[in-house]
Amino acid sequence: MTDHPSTAPGALRRRLARLAPEAHRSNALHPGAWWVWALGLGVAASRTTNPLLIGLLIGVAGYVVAARRTSAPWARSYGAFVKLGLVVIAIRLVFAVILGSPIPGTHVLVTLPEVPLPDWAKGVRIGGRVTAEGLLFALYDGVRLAGLLICVGAANALASPSRLLKSLPGALYEVGVAIVVAMTFAPNLITDVQRLRAARRLRGRADKGIRGLLQVGLPVLEGALERSVALAAAMDARGFGRSAPVPAGVRRATAVLTLGGLMGVCAGTYGLLTADGTRYGLPVLAAGLVAALVGLRLGGRRSVRTRYRPDPWGVRAWLVAGSGVAVAGLMIWASSYDAAALHPGVVPLTAPTLPLWPAAAALIGLLPAFVAPVPSDSAGSTASATPVRPKEPS
Repeated sequence: MTDHPSTAPGALRRRLARLAPEAHRSNALHPGAWWVWALGLGVAASRTTNPLLIGLLIGVAGYVVAARRTSAPWARSYGAFVKLGLVVIAIRLVFAVILGSPIPGTHVLVTLPEVPLPDWAKGVRIGGRVTAEGLLFALYDGVRLAGLLICVGAANALASPSRLLKSLPGALYEVGVAIVVAMTFAPNLITDVQRLRAARRLRGRADKGIRGLLQVGLPVLEGALERSVALAAAMDARGFGRSAPVPAGVRRATAVLTLGGLMGVCAGTYGLLTADGTRYGLPVLAAGLVAALVGLRLGGRRSVRTRYRPDPWGVRAWLVAGSGVAVAGLMIWASSYDAAALHPGVVPLTAPTLPLWPAAAALIGLLPAFVAPVPSDSAGSTASATPVRPKEPS
């Protein structure tokens, strides 16, 4: 009986290891699968204002991030998105207090001094009555936007930017390089500041205050300039920016298909995110995706580059992406037949309830925590967590 508590977690870990092996170079999950999964959760969060459902979706995203993120610097961005979501909720509530709310209410919490406005500003007020119904409506709205941001933050914490760049079509490679360089600038800058401040402390010099900041800023800017020059030289040595000759008709068709497809994707996505555009959202989104993919395929002929060890899209990537699509589809379907449960009313004041079937649909998003390969730095056994580092002789 005394061995049961220690052996049960080991047995559970071994069962989960059969479902999800340890990640290495050949079986690493495609980064696009993480983005499809996260965007599916974001679409589901945008279809409801029920704080219990949105909280469940945030919990699902947080659990998967905690189970499958690595120790890379970009994997620590999830906490920043959570803080950003809290800031968004606070700003929405402040706007509701100062500028009022379109929701009428009878439960007055406080009455602020109202600023008189001219006649041309009818419908806008500053100050006045602050009702519980208006604050609750603003809270629901802010929680929905925060849930969407946190789901996107989960994709940023799970998908490697460099591997995602390698998977981009050839037509978007230059844009992807610029985005990846911009995304890695801030972590490198923070690392340089921490390194220089530690060096100053070891030398007994001040590293705080305006004087310390000024003395640290110049070496940081110098290091950033040297890094940018080295990056430019490396990109030039690898032939970055080369293009193959393409007929003029193909270039024009590529531009029309790409721009038209992206406009269709934007219109279809807007339709899915709004309550009235569900009927036309999916067809327009599908047509836009097809046109954009054909345009990107044609545009890739101009890009001359070699893709080294491309990431395969295997069964586990289909399962991860399919779980996010399933959550989004089931939530859209639930919003059409049980809109009252997904959008709790605020007039009169009622406590939100957790609907059973939408909650069960949200739990499908937990599938990546069990089928995605386990990162080597978070595996249970340290002996198998170093597949690419040679073992030191004893």
